[in-house]
Amino acid sequence: MKKRAEKPKTVHVRKLFGTDGIRGVANEHPMTPELALQLGRAVAFVAGRGKSHVPRIVVGKDTRLSGYMLEQAIASGICAVGGRAMLCGPMPTPAIAHLTVSMRADAGIVISASHNPYEDNGIKVFGSDGFKLPDEAESEMERLIENDQLLGKRSTGPGIGRAEKLEDAAGRYIVFLKQTFPRDLSLDGVRVVVDAAHGAAYRVAPLVLQELGAHVTAIGVKPNGVNINKDSGALHPEHVRDEVVKRGAVLGIALDGDADRVIAVDEKGQIVDGDQVMAMCGASMARGGTLEKKTVVATVMSNLGLEHGLKRAGARLVRTQVGDRYVVEAMRAGGYNLGGEQSGHLLFLDHASTGDGMLGALQILALMLRTGKPLSELAAQAMQRVPQVLENVVLPVRRPIEEMRRLADLTAKVVKTLGADGRVLVRWSGTEPKLRIMLEGPREDRIRTWALELVEAAKLDAANA
Repeated sequence: MKKRAEKPKTVHVRKLFGTDGIRGVANEHPMTPELALQLGRAVAFVAGRGKSHVPRIVVGKDTRLSGYMLEQAIASGICAVGGRAMLCGPMPTPAIAHLTVSMRADAGIVISASHNPYEDNGIKVFGSDGFKLPDEAESEMERLIENDQLLGKRSTGPGIGRAEKLEDAAGRYIVFLKQTFPRDLSLDGVRVVVDAAHGAAYRVAPLVLQELGAHVTAIGVKPNGVNINKDSGALHPEHVRDEVVKRGAVLGIALDGDADRVIAVDEKGQIVDGDQVMAMCGASMARGGTLEKKTVVATVMSNLGLEHGLKRAGARLVRTQVGDRYVVEAMRAGGYNLGGEQSGHLLFLDHASTGDGMLGALQILALMLRTGKPLSELAAQAMQRVPQVLENVVLPVRRPIEEMRRLADLTAKVVKTLGADGRVLVRWSGTEPKLRIMLEGPREDRIRTWALELVEAAKLDAANA
């Protein structure tokens, strides 16, 4: 009997969700209250499917003015399908991931555009396990938004849901953070500067440090709806640096708008980025036998010095494409417990399911107290940064890099010349026709010259396409 040919599966091309949720200019598509309401309905519908109870969704936001508009719209959508919206107000992204799990909620929604200026906003969704949703779930939600008939009959009467404020959300998160700090250590009298970027951690960041005994100088803690990330926080660590030097603090903590990443400043006013923190913590965990499979996960953008530093400590580095989402995916697939990005996303999966700036800062403080060494010494011992040069070139069209012959040939030549002493990374930006060219090597003048030559090769390929 002739076998019937299988009908090819329809692949849904995502139009709304990017690598970190939905993002755009607030009150312009897709960041409109209309779409936020539809998304609230879709999240509650998917989260509640097959459950015997009303779906419960934790909703948090950062301090952007547009957060009020989107929060109410999302809550309305949740209620429209009979769900229960638990509103936390301004709270860090990792706090919502934690509360989703600790409250046994069915999903968590964060309204934030992270480090972007206040005019932008975004929405990202966590599953009941506190991890960001997989691509398939986001694709399904897009289909529900495109065709609300798939949601079935609307809830009416007693079937309509309700929204309520989760009054003790901040307290619950502070207790969680304190529990991640070793009980045998104390921050009594330790001078720390924290910059919350006028963002989501403006209350909880100073409080958790104070409750652990630290002497805290807090800046960037006066949000007004339009000053989030403005000349402050992780994007502008120079403000923390100035305060650290001025006040003789041992550590400066610069968070971004939703507090899921941190840039540290040592007692000398030197910047300590995510690579250095991963090198310090990775080496310490490897020595203590707590680094799973003696492996750290980072992206292709992490400095080669991190790889060398971990190797000296008997550990290895696994690289992923750019984005903390891909780091988490690799960590979960491989059973690893430490990872992150140079930009300050730090993932300690023994404690949390997503990047957490304050959790990372507490791990740094614990390491300083355990070793009795200042941060400057720990960072210097953990890794020696390899000179890195980054060049961007805007081209008229995106072409597969392997088809750009001049660029490909010169890249191969540089890679061969550098050998194990350096790296070359050529990739397209994820959002625009911009080619990113990154080189690492022992001589900065040499790799800078090569980077510029690669830029010219790319331009010639584009001109002759």
